[in-house]
Amino acid sequence: MASIHDVAKEAGVSVATVSKVLNDYPDVSEKTRKKVNLAIELLKYQPNVVARGLVKRRSWTVGVLLTVPFTNPFVSELLEGIKTALENSGYDLVRLSTRFDDPTYSFIKHCRSRNVDGVVVFGEGRENKSIQELVTAEIPTMFIDTDLFGKRAGYITTDNVNGIAMAVKHLHELGHRKIAYISGTLGPAVANLRLDGYKEGLRLCGIPYATIYLEVCDYSFDGGAKAARRLLALREQPTGIICASDMSAFGAIHEIEKHGFSVPEDISVVGFDNTYYAEVFKPGLTTVNQNIYTIGIRAIENLIAMIENSSFTPPVLTEPANLIIRQTTAPVNETYPETSAQP
Repeated sequence: MASIHDVAKEAGVSVATVSKVLNDYPDVSEKTRKKVNLAIELLKYQPNVVARGLVKRRSWTVGVLLTVPFTNPFVSELLEGIKTALENSGYDLVRLSTRFDDPTYSFIKHCRSRNVDGVVVFGEGRENKSIQELVTAEIPTMFIDTDLFGKRAGYITTDNVNGIAMAVKHLHELGHRKIAYISGTLGPAVANLRLDGYKEGLRLCGIPYATIYLEVCDYSFDGGAKAARRLLALREQPTGIICASDMSAFGAIHEIEKHGFSVPEDISVVGFDNTYYAEVFKPGLTTVNQNIYTIGIRAIENLIAMIENSSFTPPVLTEPANLIIRQTTAPVNETYPETSAQP
């Protein structure tokens, strides 16, 4: 196995110069840097990560806290983006476990014991005291969909308001006026912003906001099904339903069809996420695309910028949303529900 001395000899430079190249010191000419990297490649030299960590006081690891199941399609696509960005930057991923139900537990101490250089958090609300500690701690942190930021903490989210408003506009343009919304659990910023987008979309389309057309669930398939069941029980059933997640939209469609109605012939449905399943689901789900993979990449890129540059200002980022129109939305059926099957 080649050593750093072998690389230095092959490149015709000192061991100190090789070390500087490995640790990205700026006082090395581009010509010398290329010679050293060529020698590393030729000799298939593997730098000692532990030694590099001691020099730069880093572990070259990033901790990820996810309190949403890995089976959730949003999480799997988010992790793909995170993984890609980490691989491109030379960092490894560590999944951080938690014991938030233990009053003596300190998430900050846990992060330090695992010696991670930075942390990405998704799925935990700002009301969690352990999460709030990250805002004032010195550990670089990027929150995803949690509106917390501080000296060493930033966050990234989707343009939730505009995303839902686009969905309302789309249904309005198809002739729908009875447009319902199945929200996520209210309280967290993401759910509140999406509800604001629904209300704003109605306002821009000249449709009065009616509380009977608002249902709340937990973003899940079962939650969407139960919410749709309540909407279908209304005297004036909606002709269009917007859901705060793709999974709740799938549940809503299942319940609609279970009641003998058709999607989109009787009721149009719009989701939010544009996970992989939205495309393969039959009929293809019209949904708001929030660029999940890109969010994962941008979260890591900015986290690493914080890790490697103590003066880097933690960002507050909003990823644009766009509407993907597929087969679950259609012009309003003027005869619905009279000509449709009833529960």
